[in-house]
Amino acid sequence: MRKKTIDAVLRSSWNAVSKMYNREASKFDSTMATGFALLNIEAEGTPSSSLGPKLGMEPTSLSRLLKSMENKKLIKRIQNPSDGRSILIFLTPFGKEKRDDSRSVVLNFNKVIENELSEIQIKHFLEVTECIMKKSKEFKQY
Repeated sequence: MRKKTIDAVLRSSWNAVSKMYNREASKFDSTMATGFALLNIEAEGTPSSSLGPKLGMEPTSLSRLLKSMENKKLIKRIQNPSDGRSILIFLTPFGKEKRDDSRSVVLNFNKVIENELSEIQIKHFLEVTECIMKKSKEFKQY
């Protein structure tokens, strides 16, 4: 039997989680990307320039997502009063409701996983994923 590579396991695991989140989000007429964005917008406003890196999105994709969220009345964009060149993203009351839906799904999924694993397994998982993130940032093949 062929040994699975770490990146293949990560990719297939994330694909399964992503599909599950999208399936759940569709019940709320939403998407995983929208839910993740809602969870990353701060009450005091989030600069649009910092949202992309938090979500791991390219500017073009982020732009489309924010436009869609604005059309659905989930967010509003306001010029930053302390820096007129940047835009702050705020949740609307409807956006806050949808963020609560997203938070509920995420916390419920985490509870399901925590009930299946021991504290030591979770600790090891977090250590392993932290190592993978660190090494992937440092990795240079040549």
